Amino acid sequence: QVLLVESGGGLVQAGGSLRLSCAASGRTFMPLAMGWFRQAPGKEREFVAVITGTGGSTDYADSVKGRFTISRDNAKNTVYLQMNSLKPEDTAVYVCAADQTAWRIRSGAGNLDYWGQGTQVTVSS
Repeated sequence: QVLLVESGGGLVQAGGSLRLSCAASGRTFMPLAMGWFRQAPGKEREFVAVITGTGGSTDYADSVKGRFTISRDNAKNTVYLQMNSLKPEDTAVYVCAADQTAWRIRSGAGNLDYWGQGTQVTVSS
């Protein structure tokens, strides 16, 4: 079993930055792929970013490419999401997830192995 705990959310003005963290505990962190999703009020959950177990490959939703960066520190069992140039439409609950394969995260599969509880990000205009 893996427990995922997100942190780093908050209120920020448009154009600002935030860094989210997702700390994993339990079974071996590697080589699980890790990803971030978000869900805004009244909208479906959407894929944001994914990183492979070794950190050698990443992928992003088109809406965040060039603004968000996903990274991981396997020594700390933590994955990060650096969010720059934030927009009001980035407002959502951000949730991290872990799975055996990155492609399942990228596909937005609902039955991923592990999910966190989420952290709120609010971007004011």
